[in-house]
Amino acid sequence: QVQLVESGGGLVQPGGSLRLSCAASGSIVSINVMGWYRQPPGKQRELVALITTGGSTTYADSAKGRFTISRDNAKNTVFLQMNSLKPEDTAVYYCNLKSVTSQSWGKGTQVTVSS
Repeated sequence: QVQLVESGGGLVQPGGSLRLSCAASGSIVSINVMGWYRQPPGKQRELVALITTGGSTTYADSAKGRFTISRDNAKNTVFLQMNSLKPEDTAVYYCNLKSVTSQSWGKGTQVTVSS
């Protein structure tokens, strides 16, 4: 099994920045895709960004130009740098890891953008 632990959420003013981290542990297949999803209040979970082991990235339109996903393969950690945050970015952010054998989710970290 794979365990994912997110950190870095919190309360930030509009226009501010946050950096989320997610550390994976357990039985990790070396080739995988790690990513971030979010679930705004009262809405469904949605994709934010993905990154492959090789560094290829995918972003939701809402994240392009403001968010940057990166990873440290040696530490099985993925990051999400979020800049120019807006109130509509308020959500629980979940880390995800997919491999050919399994998919795992973290418990989530709350991000609140409010003045």
